[in-house]
Amino acid sequence: MSKTVIVSNRLPLSLTIDGDDVNASPSVGGLATGLKSVHAEGNGLWIGWSGLTEDQIKPNLLPKVEKALHNQKCRSVALEQTDVDGYYFGFSNRTLWPLFHYFTEYTEFNESDWQTYKKVNQIFADKVLEEIQEGDQVWVHDYQLLLVPGMIREKMPNVKIGFFLHIPFPSYEVFRILPWREEILKGILGADLVGFHTYDYERHFLSSVQRLIGCEPDFNYVTYDARYIKVDTFPMGIDFQKFYQAAVDHKELTKTQKSEMQLSIEKHLEIKGQSSFILSIDRLDYSKGIANRLKAFEYFLEKYPEFEGKVRLVMLAVPSRSEVPQYQDLKNEIDQLVGRINGKFSGINWTPIWYFYRSMPFENLIDLYTACNIALITPVRDGMNLVAKEFIACRTDATGVLILSEMAGAAKEMNEALIINPNNFDQIADTLKRAIEMPEEEQVRRNKVMQDRIASYTVEKWADEFLLHLSELEGQIEEHKAINLTNALADKLVKDYKSSEKRSIFLDYDGTLAPFEKNPEDAKPSKELFEILDKIHSDPKNNMTLITGRDKVIFEKWFGEKPYNLICEHGLWQKLPNGEWKLLEQVNNSWFEVIKPIMERFKDRTPGSSIEVKNYSLAWHYRNVDPVQGSEKANELKNTIRPIIANHNLEIMDGDKVLEVKVSGVNKGKAAAHVLMDYPADFVMAIGDDWTDEFMFSSLPADAYTIKVGNKKTVAKYRVKSTVQVYDLLNKLIND
Repeated sequence: MSKTVIVSNRLPLSLTIDGDDVNASPSVGGLATGLKSVHAEGNGLWIGWSGLTEDQIKPNLLPKVEKALHNQKCRSVALEQTDVDGYYFGFSNRTLWPLFHYFTEYTEFNESDWQTYKKVNQIFADKVLEEIQEGDQVWVHDYQLLLVPGMIREKMPNVKIGFFLHIPFPSYEVFRILPWREEILKGILGADLVGFHTYDYERHFLSSVQRLIGCEPDFNYVTYDARYIKVDTFPMGIDFQKFYQAAVDHKELTKTQKSEMQLSIEKHLEIKGQSSFILSIDRLDYSKGIANRLKAFEYFLEKYPEFEGKVRLVMLAVPSRSEVPQYQDLKNEIDQLVGRINGKFSGINWTPIWYFYRSMPFENLIDLYTACNIALITPVRDGMNLVAKEFIACRTDATGVLILSEMAGAAKEMNEALIINPNNFDQIADTLKRAIEMPEEEQVRRNKVMQDRIASYTVEKWADEFLLHLSELEGQIEEHKAINLTNALADKLVKDYKSSEKRSIFLDYDGTLAPFEKNPEDAKPSKELFEILDKIHSDPKNNMTLITGRDKVIFEKWFGEKPYNLICEHGLWQKLPNGEWKLLEQVNNSWFEVIKPIMERFKDRTPGSSIEVKNYSLAWHYRNVDPVQGSEKANELKNTIRPIIANHNLEIMDGDKVLEVKVSGVNKGKAAAHVLMDYPADFVMAIGDDWTDEFMFSSLPADAYTIKVGNKKTVAKYRVKSTVQVYDLLNKLIND
């Protein structure tokens, strides 16, 4: 029976060692709750770090640790303290966390930490590979494991892999700062399904993939490494019933059952009468905007002094990463702000801020969620923020007001809250006043809508939706039927080649025999390429044709002295070995005067683009243009030209970062068919990378070896990744 393997930085349990006893107790976190039906109750397995380094576990206790983990359906990766320091405290939390939250000033780029991050990601991937079999599916979580999907894919190309990022994905302009940006993206693209909390993060990811990897998005799909990858939005929920029922039960507590915190809150209300408690709960992190929140609250008391003595900010800051200097500085700043504000406004019977710097048990959180009638949640950047959802879930009578930063992912779902900019103190002050004065009828109307929404899309539903989408991805690669040319298939091709008597070989140039260059003139044939082509041509059984969209002038310059069969400009010109160039079609270029001025206008308006004037076609190149702008301008140019070309028997060829206008009906397919008519062969092979090569693949005999270079959709039978594999294949043909 197939299983689901969950992979995260930490396991969903607490591991304790007491003498010679080892105990593993399940945690109650949101992720563990959401995946309970898959992991604990289903055929699931969880892989992560136990929280104990190798030197903390005595050798004699290792079997007991493994048994305790096995009993919880978990497997632990083995990490040393240096691994944790470089991978977790280093690259994950000093590089990725601040950068992805737009705190570039806190971001460190340490090569040693990056190498450790790669090493630990490989440890996680290797552990997964030990446990999975064909038919299993893997779900990798969060920023600590960005490389794991690609590492698993490399060793098990057919396994189904999902990846979910629980923090924001930054805009391209921020993400591009990362020195290892391409490797990070390629790691994520090892997944079949990539999930984010909001559409903004999805859009930022697709933009970075397009600009840095060169993969054109097709709505929310990306083609990479001959695979179709879905990128989608799955806003994470909470265990609504758990919080709602806890709040219901809270109301039934007797005085002896109530917590000390609840009694203190009730005593305050007895003394002060009707007053507003404003709740603030966060991990102590610079992304949460706690300092700004305190300053905004101070501004509120100054702007609206009539509320002095009538409101109280109840602020819980949960300790986090206290060993990191930025967090130590933040703690000092918050301590000083709280002290200053309390000193400035406090009276005999009133202190404006209750400040708690500690973790709180679940029952105390319920105390706060039910006692505070306003929640002030103002992160400057937050992936989701589940506190906002927990607060609303605990409002059993649907009263209360949620003030929520527009920078939190939850704001996309909870737009009935009062949405604010966390940097606008004036707006926050006015919104606090509005919240305090909001009629109960309006509170209930807003909160009912939010409660219904978060009650229906719980954390369990979030997990189920993701895994359902992952399972449904089977069969979505219909457009990519080309089979990867494995070593076994390449050996069969070579065997057929060796046993044949007459061979016809068609080779595209750019992207096939030579990698693309920013300046097309730099893509000159190498000495190695000439050696390969000379050997192929020297075999009397072979008829080799270089078939390209290039201008015949440049091909004459590069290959004119060679006795090769050359076809240029997509099948318009042909030069037989030791012959002269001849036109294969009757064409003219009188239409240049109409189309060329239009292309020149687009060239002037699109930095990095250029025009190539061939004998009988015009090409607008945009390889060096920003990918998004290039695609937009290419579409605009097509729409501008299309009405004109209908009257001139012309067509537009949309190639790889090039838009070419040429006479209709001229293509590589017709040219290749002409070659085969003159030279029938019992072995036919064609290799190309571009959309223009599809005509050639389609026109060749059914038993031909048609090979696509790259990951775009194709009618070719086989696929290789790059020019490197093309060279490997050609070398196999010419060498025994």
